[in-house]
Amino acid sequence: MTLRKGLLAATMLALPMAAAQAQPVTGLYIGAGVGANFRTDADTQGNSIKTNTGWVALGSVGWGFGNGLRVELEGNYRTNEARGAAIAVPGVSTVGGTTTTVTSRFGQAGYLATYGAMVNALYDFNMGWPVVPYIGVGVGVGWNEIGGARQVVNTRSVTGGVATTASTTYTINDTDPQFAYQAIAGLAYSLGAMVPGLALTGEYRFYGTLDPNLNVTRVSGPAVPGVPGTISPTNYNHSLLVGLRYNFGVAPPPAPAAAVAPVAPAPARTFLVFFDWDRADLTDRARQIIAEAAENSRRVQVTRIEVAGHADRSGSPAYNQRLSQRRADNVAAELVRRGVARNIITVQAFGESRPLVPTADGVREPQNRRVEIVLR
Repeated sequence: MTLRKGLLAATMLALPMAAAQAQPVTGLYIGAGVGANFRTDADTQGNSIKTNTGWVALGSVGWGFGNGLRVELEGNYRTNEARGAAIAVPGVSTVGGTTTTVTSRFGQAGYLATYGAMVNALYDFNMGWPVVPYIGVGVGVGWNEIGGARQVVNTRSVTGGVATTASTTYTINDTDPQFAYQAIAGLAYSLGAMVPGLALTGEYRFYGTLDPNLNVTRVSGPAVPGVPGTISPTNYNHSLLVGLRYNFGVAPPPAPAAAVAPVAPAPARTFLVFFDWDRADLTDRARQIIAEAAENSRRVQVTRIEVAGHADRSGSPAYNQRLSQRRADNVAAELVRRGVARNIITVQAFGESRPLVPTADGVREPQNRRVEIVLR
């Protein structure tokens, strides 16, 4: 199987596989790329047309289905400067007693170009990497062109011992459309942080066409026997491109939420100060709680502060009444020491009549040995 037939078969077989892959592009997109084009030596009638490194440019418009497939329509142009022979000419021929010796030289090599349109099927592999690899295949039509090629064919004919010389100029300036095919492998790097939907691409493409038939035109001098009327150079290209792709289906990222200042909690209005058993003096922790109550009384609109003393049921009711009063008085005095006006403080003592935790008589319950401070 020839290289061309193998590539054509691979192209046709690969097309139905496009729907099996997944990629993230959704909706309409456009793309463009430029780069270097390396055209393999073109074989034609036993001669080889050699070319210098050229360039390639292409643009595309496509649609991503969001399910692993995207298809696109592409327009492309490739060109390479030619160097070397383009027309095969016979060396020595004898016709009717006349022996003709032919030599050939180039006056100008010209260029080889291909341009056309392709329909491509591609799929990306979104694997969580910084770049997204993709592959694709395409078919279409490519116009093969040779322009500016000029070849001078010199002849020396000998008839009956008499020699004559002549010079004939041929040119090739022709274009022929042929079936085109290509294979694509690339990487895409998202630039969405700068422009949503924009990606930088890097690609390798193999591009080929069926052999064209290009006319060889004689522009001066006598016709040279054996010079072909057409040539059919092969057309295989290796292209390296960089480009940009913009996906219109990508919405811009949401704007960052505005910073919201934390809401300060509402100042507490009720405080509990606890006491040791059968004690009315203030512990360090009790003084801290009273200081917080005094501070909060300045932060809110307070018109009255209620201070209520309580006791557990481990003593007699009369004793517990007096004990709860001493506790309430000590708390009120500490509030005044912390800057609270005495005239807004009301002091009450409830003894063991209002337990926080109901208990049997005689039980020592720490939560019932308390003073409640309420800011009104």
